[in-house]
Parts: sequence; C-alpha cells; structure tokens
Amino acid sequence: MKTATAVLRREHEAIVLALRILAEIDRHAIVHDPIHQEDLLALVDFFSEFADACHHGKEEQLLFVRLMQADALQTRSMVERLQFEHEQGRHWIARMRRALQPPFRSEAFHEAARAYTQLLLEHIDKENTVLLPMAERLLSPEQLAALSRDFERFEVRVMGVQRHQALHELLQTLQVRYSI
Repeated sequence: MKTATAVLRREHEAIVLALRILAEIDRHAIVHDPIHQEDLLALVDFFSEFADACHHGKEEQLLFVRLMQADALQTRSMVERLQFEHEQGRHWIARMRRALQPPFRSEAFHEAARAYTQLLLEHIDKENTVLLPMAERLLSPEQLAALSRDFERFEVRVMGVQRHQALHELLQTLQVRYSI
C-alpha cells in the first residue's frame, strides 16, 4: 500500500498532465486548429471530479483535519491558504464550465483555463514542497498508513469503484490525441 503522501503526489502528477493537455488545446486554439469542445468538457469534468471532489476532498476532509489535530499552531496558516486556493479553483472550474455552454465563448474559456492552470501549478508546488513534507514530519508511519486506507474508502464513496481509473484512461486518450 502506498503512503497517503505518495497517493497525493501521484494524483498531483495526473492533475499536472491534465493541465498540460489543457495548455496544448489552448495552443491549438491560438493557431486556429479545430477545438474539440467535448475534450474541453471532459477536462473540466476531470478537474471537477478528480482534482476537486476526490483529490481536494481527501485533503480537506482527511489530511487537513489530521494535520490540525497533530499541530494546529504549525499547520493552520498553510491549511487555510490551501483551502482558499481550492475555493479559487472551484471558481475557475465554474467559469470554464459556463464558457462552454452554447454559444461557446472561447476567450472566456481560455482566460479561465489559464488562470486555473497558473493557480493549480503553484498550488501543487506548494503542496509537494511544504505540505506533504510537513505531513511526513508530523504524522507517524501508522497515521499515514491509516490515512491512506481512509483515502481509499473516501475515493470509493465519492467517485465509485471504477471512476478514478476511467478518468486516468481519459487522460491517456487525450494525451495521445494531443501528442503530449
């Protein structure tokens, strides 16, 4: 079984891949290549389901709670900042989704997509370099193992048994389609 922090790092890699695909679609739009709006909708769904509901859900409902219990003084400001960034991400996801509604508003979509990408890349870097090392320092190996098991149960409850894998397969398909 992977440790809880390893699970989150792996999910970060999937989210970064999705952001790279989004940037490549954006590049296609700039040079006036055809844009497959269904691919954009699939990516917005990925960000909503995988990045926000599942990944950020694990952090907010499980990891952050455990960190605050372990050392609220040391973790409070980081947790509050990351939760605020999760809220900002939800805002940009909603803006992308609205821009995809007919008629498609490409400029509004791409503005929101670029802001979301910048936010998430900085957010993931902060988590990888500060939050996860902090968790590894403050939580015992037993606590991290228990957290990993809680992540598994959370994922099944929030996404169902096969959805997580289906979203990874979606990324693989889009990765091939856009030569990432």
